[in-house]
Amino acid sequence: MKDIIIRKGTVDDIPKALDLVIELAIYEKAPNEVEVSVEEMTKNFEEKVFDFFVAEYENEIVGIALYYYKYSTWKGRCIYLDDIIVTEKHRNKGIGMQLMKAVIDLAKQERVRKLEWQVLKWNTPAIEFYKKLNTVFDDEWLNCKLVYHQLQEF
Repeated sequence: MKDIIIRKGTVDDIPKALDLVIELAIYEKAPNEVEVSVEEMTKNFEEKVFDFFVAEYENEIVGIALYYYKYSTWKGRCIYLDDIIVTEKHRNKGIGMQLMKAVIDLAKQERVRKLEWQVLKWNTPAIEFYKKLNTVFDDEWLNCKLVYHQLQEF
């Protein structure tokens, strides 16, 4: 899609980024799981907890790629791509690929050893998108987590 501008996100983009996060949560059948606020995202962004790219079309943010740096004991410095989100109205127009390329370019520039992300097993459109990148799908590792209330109770 022509006329798409991919650029680094700014603090002013946080409210729209959160709107896209909420839209994704609805798509992923988890609308009540979003707990973060604009204020919290802004604080975390300013503290460099995460960074993001935005996709603009006609001066409107229609997509984001949110990532952060992590460290692997085996590989060293890595980037974790938490989400690529394109608003439903603008999907299937190549915007997601442009955002992915921006993250890949950053990973190459930063010389990280690994770029990784997750995809839900049922999200066939996303899986097909990632297959176009020659992605390695890892079926050996299990995802583990403790959520907020579990951490508080520990």
